[in-house]
Amino acid sequence: MKKVGAWTAEDVSHWLSEEGMQEYGDALRTTDGVALLRLTEADFRIPPLSLVSSDGGRQLLERLETLQLETHIEAHKNGHTNGHVGGLPNGTSKPQRNGSLGLNGFRKEMVQIPIPTMEAVRSPFPAEWGKTGMAFLYAVVCFVTTSVVISVVHERVPTKEHTPPLPDKFFDLFDRVEWAFSICEINGMLLVGLWLIQWALLKYRSIIGRRFFFIVGTLYLYRCVTMYITTLPVPGMHFKCSPKLLGNWEAQMRRIMKMIAGGGLSITGSHTMCGDYLYSGHTVMLTLTYLFIKEYSPKRFWWYHWFCWTLSAVGIFCILLAHDHYTVDVVVAYFITTRLFWWYHTLANQQSLKETQSNPFSRVWWYRLFQYFEENVNGIVPRNYQLPLSWRASPWNRGVKYSKLDIQ
Repeated sequence: MKKVGAWTAEDVSHWLSEEGMQEYGDALRTTDGVALLRLTEADFRIPPLSLVSSDGGRQLLERLETLQLETHIEAHKNGHTNGHVGGLPNGTSKPQRNGSLGLNGFRKEMVQIPIPTMEAVRSPFPAEWGKTGMAFLYAVVCFVTTSVVISVVHERVPTKEHTPPLPDKFFDLFDRVEWAFSICEINGMLLVGLWLIQWALLKYRSIIGRRFFFIVGTLYLYRCVTMYITTLPVPGMHFKCSPKLLGNWEAQMRRIMKMIAGGGLSITGSHTMCGDYLYSGHTVMLTLTYLFIKEYSPKRFWWYHWFCWTLSAVGIFCILLAHDHYTVDVVVAYFITTRLFWWYHTLANQQSLKETQSNPFSRVWWYRLFQYFEENVNGIVPRNYQLPLSWRASPWNRGVKYSKLDIQ
């Protein structure tokens, strides 16, 4: 392995990517190995490094401290510095304690290095799977509530013969394509599948998972409100809505369970109710999965990002091409999804915004939940990967391990 002092700017950029600190790539794009080792806390108080992270460069400085120690050990591993046993004095069979003479008459001084115990080391990104479980439960409750509200709203949707579809500019420009909605749902399932695989490989999957569950749950909770207070007529005359049950709660519960079992997808035949138009749940999932995929994958995977963006964009276009949602349904869904995602991650990545004092975001109803989920997360979550259910660390997350030397 090349010595750190001989690293080029490209080597530094590669090391930052391996350590999950890609956000420093632009600020340190001209920094070589020697300059990297000389970085101090003062450098992170001034631009451009002060603009990268709100933690004052603490995470990067910790990694640099380990890197400096590795460099120091590598440079003096042959016993050319104090504190390393280079050999045994003549006539002895054990290393000598402080003040003893080493080989060639040179005096050796043993240096005691305190090694912190595992209990004393607190990760800046604790797993806290209990909180992740609560976020998952929250998402499930919101999804079930959405299914119940859809069943309620379905009973109020006016018949298409009595109230024809509202005028829509997109529908005026594009004729309906019958198979387009199937393409939308297939793209959505592909994106969800890719995101689940990527999430399972993330090192900090517990933190990122509860973020996803909380955001998707909140989006579906908002959807319950919008479609309940404003019931729109069907977007097209092609809709074949299930008959109204008129208070038959047992039949409604069976219909709700069928919808939940089928994931709320028309392609599975589980979604035959009408009225859940404002806003589009398909647009929510197509947009949100792409945002999470891009946020938590390496920037150098641009081809992967473009592929997922294409799946998302084509899926959203097919929703409109199938005339299964009004254009306003899609626009509102995209706006709410992107804003909630960006607001949440802005709060999560800025330590100062996690405090209620002088913070306008603290007035949002879900801010207390946000504080509960993110209170122990310090800084931007690295995009590190490791195999799930494995005791061995990933090669992308290499660390130096130390052990105590017992010298009698």
